Parts: sequence; structure tokens; C-alpha cells
Amino acid sequence: MRNRLLLATTLLALTLGAAGFAVAATDAGDAEQADAAQAAEPIPEDAALATFAGGCFWCTEAAFEKTEGVYEAISGFTGGTVEDPTYEQVVTGTTGHAEAAQVWYDPEQISYDELLTIYWRTIDPTDAGGQRFDRGTQYRTAIFYHDDEQRELAEASRDALDESGRFEVPIVTEILEAGTFYPAEEYHQDFYLKAPERYEAYVEGSLYDPFLESIWGPAEELRSDE
Repeated sequence: MRNRLLLATTLLALTLGAAGFAVAATDAGDAEQADAAQAAEPIPEDAALATFAGGCFWCTEAAFEKTEGVYEAISGFTGGTVEDPTYEQVVTGTTGHAEAAQVWYDPEQISYDELLTIYWRTIDPTDAGGQRFDRGTQYRTAIFYHDDEQRELAEASRDALDESGRFEVPIVTEILEAGTFYPAEEYHQDFYLKAPERYEAYVEGSLYDPFLESIWGPAEELRSDE
């Protein structure tokens, strides 16, 4: 219990001070990771695009960027009513946006169906109030389709999962047409590389991995990069 309380305290600080933590990555290791993150190659013109909201965009971005066939994932905001919102605005839950990741990928190496599989295995699709300990509509789950084919695949994937019996309650993840996507501030991009220790503390403290393992099996079996 004491360890859980310590974790909760650490995570509360991470949640409330995410911006400050990211900007304050001053040790040599974090600086090197940040330089590596910023050295990404340009996205090819023939890359395909997918957009997923899965709670904190640090985790959504990391899950896809670690996947073979993905060129880049970008943290940002979509689905709201305010133009060019800031993180400080979105985190209040008043803009209508969800934290999300734009995923640029090579359809010759990985299919949209495979991206959907990765997505489902990193979220709780039955939680309408947010993800992990991040609560509010800005942390809702949603799939934003870019064409009719993506919509059909997403709906079929959701329906199959809903009927599989893996979850005891209905899936509430929305499937919506993609609208304007606003990239988040630079300090949020590649956060898992810029501040790996802080990112891991966030992930481990959320106690989400045990939940996902209870649904899908050991995490190592789900990660395509390992």
C-alpha cells in the first residue's frame, strides 16, 4: 500500500506538471535522446495516414512509433471546436478536443487493420471517462477515419472485439470522421525519448500494463518492436 501511495504521489506530480517536466529535461541523457528524436527522416509523400485517440498522447505516440512500418507518430489534438488550441486549453476539457496521435505509415509494411490491433491492445475501450488515471473528455478514446475504407475497417474491428467477449461491458470507443489535427507543443513530441525515466514512471505508475495483460496476455507478446 505504501508503494502505491508513493506511486500515486509521483504520478499526480507528473500529470499536473507534465509541461514543466518536459521542458526541464536538462541532464545529458535526456538531451541526447531529444536530439535523436528531432533527427527523424522526412515522411515520404506516399505515406498513409491514420489518427487515433487513446488517452495521454505520450503513450499513443510511443506505441505506434515503436512499430515497424510506421514512419512517424505526432502527438496533437483533434475533434474539438477551438482553433489552434494549446495544451493548457485542451487539458481543461473545455475545447472538445481529444489528445491523439497522427500515424504516418507504409501500407506496404503494415496494414490499417494491424494498426487497429495495436490500438485496441493499448487502451481500455470500455472506459468513457478517460484512460488510466487521466480523466475527462480530452482523454477519451476514438478512431478518426480518413476515408470510407478506414471507417469500414474500424467499425468491423470494433464490432468483432465487442462480440468477442473479452470485455464484460460494451465498447464505447467512437469512430468519427477525421477533422483538423493540431500538433501539440514540441516538448510533447517524442516524450518517451526526451524524458524516458519520467515517461516510464508515468506508464508504470498507471498500473495499466497489468490490466492490459489480464485482457490480452503478457505485454512482450504484444509489442512488435520486441
